[in-house]
Amino acid sequence: MRASRLLSILMLLQTRGRMSAPALAQQLEVSQRTILRDIDQLSAAGVPVWSDRGRDGGFQLREGWSTQLTGLTGTEAQALFLAGMPGAATELGLGSASASAQLKMLASLPPALRDDAQRVSSRLHVDPLDWFRSVTPPEHLQMVAYAVWNQRIVAVRYESWSSTREHVLRPLGLVLKAGTWYMAAQATAAGEPRIYRLSNIHGIKLQATTFRRPKKFHLPAFWQAATQRFETEIYRDAATLRVTRRGMKLLEDLSPVVREAAGRSAQADGQDWVRVVIPIESVAHAAKQLLGLGSQLQVLEPAALRDQMRETLRKMSALYAA
Repeated sequence: MRASRLLSILMLLQTRGRMSAPALAQQLEVSQRTILRDIDQLSAAGVPVWSDRGRDGGFQLREGWSTQLTGLTGTEAQALFLAGMPGAATELGLGSASASAQLKMLASLPPALRDDAQRVSSRLHVDPLDWFRSVTPPEHLQMVAYAVWNQRIVAVRYESWSSTREHVLRPLGLVLKAGTWYMAAQATAAGEPRIYRLSNIHGIKLQATTFRRPKKFHLPAFWQAATQRFETEIYRDAATLRVTRRGMKLLEDLSPVVREAAGRSAQADGQDWVRVVIPIESVAHAAKQLLGLGSQLQVLEPAALRDQMRETLRKMSALYAA
């Protein structure tokens, strides 16, 4: 256990820089006295750990010193973080590096741990795509990834919902969501990051200039906030429905937001019916979704949605009557 803790201290100082004894103790869930003994042990083993006293003091490794995982190349180190997502590693051009990194990591493990690691990989598989979907990697994925890794500015021709325009962007990160790749990027150094779907990029040119990443930008936090904002703002109206008990289950599959709203507003309306209020994007979009529930649902409000449902059903009836 001590050997594992010593390695953890070494890795923390190498990746985070200066850390105080209380911070190390909290991170590793041990006492500060234990941390001080471990620091002495690292120093005795030849690790150049320096300490600074004072309010902003702490322990740090000598500048320029670091330990290396012997045999790992730069691309293999990148691929290591994608070891659980072989599809993503392949699309990024890191497929062979990922396989090589896993082999080197397995070779460095004791036999018992090696067997455990191989057992997990042979018995657990993650498939992020929905049924009946096949995804072709975006044409410019690897170029965008290169720009993200190396902080290179890119000029892109991007198709939005309204037009296709030229943009000069600072790529900050890549996100793979449900089989679709997105890029978080800034249009200017002081601009707010925005989300760009890679399949909408119709042309890209790598610029010679680099940029400095915002120190406070954190990709997971940015993505979570952006998706929550999108899912909230996309619903601009509401619809009141009568739904059967069976239809309620079908309605809940439309989206988590609809499921939450339906459950919160549900009121009994007869023996086998429930009255609910759900958010909708638009009349046209709601009609397209709700028609899939067939006779398990009746729209009460708004009137425009009732008219849209009625008109669509009239056209369908005329089509099949002919």
